[in-house]
Amino acid sequence: MHRYRIRRAPASDAISPDWTRAEVLSAFTFPWEDTPAPLTEFRALWDDHSLHFRFDCHDADLVLPDGPTIKDRVLGSDRVEIFFAPDLTLASYYCLEMSPRGDALAYAARFYRQIDWTWRCPGLQLTAQITGPRYHVTGSIPLSTLRSLHLLRGNEIHAGLYRAEFSHRPDGTVHSGWMPWVDPHTPTPDFHLPASFGILELVP
Repeated sequence: MHRYRIRRAPASDAISPDWTRAEVLSAFTFPWEDTPAPLTEFRALWDDHSLHFRFDCHDADLVLPDGPTIKDRVLGSDRVEIFFAPDLTLASYYCLEMSPRGDALAYAARFYRQIDWTWRCPGLQLTAQITGPRYHVTGSIPLSTLRSLHLLRGNEIHAGLYRAEFSHRPDGTVHSGWMPWVDPHTPTPDFHLPASFGILELVP
């Protein structure tokens, strides 16, 4: 399986992690399109209390629809996503879809796509920033939350990392592109499959 190593952050960095210590994951692709994928970088660190993560995305054509609810705004938006699962049966799994404006759509699910929209991620903290042709999403999740959901087993977490890359067409419609860390090798885009998951490994 694909594996990403999450290094430990010094206790003094817990509030504002030193991201230069993190390994950079940029292996996000467009498996379902014949076009180069825009730059997407993921970083993560951990400390005694939390898992910290950061996405940095190049995007000169942001799609950021308005709507009355977070769900309305996020599902039609450029965004980054993390799915967590206790194991690859996906009998239960948990999803975070996060927009460049800092909206976070959290939900629980069971295979296949049986979604509980009422679930919220305890302790999730999130910030986002748009800077020119880039956006950044930074967040943290308490380790106690990951353990209570049986996601952190030993020092490993089954997780999927993704980006939804939307763009405006000349006719005013929106094209949706899908970028996973792990290519599930499906004929059409689908992240809700065991084959799209890898392993996050917490290391010293």
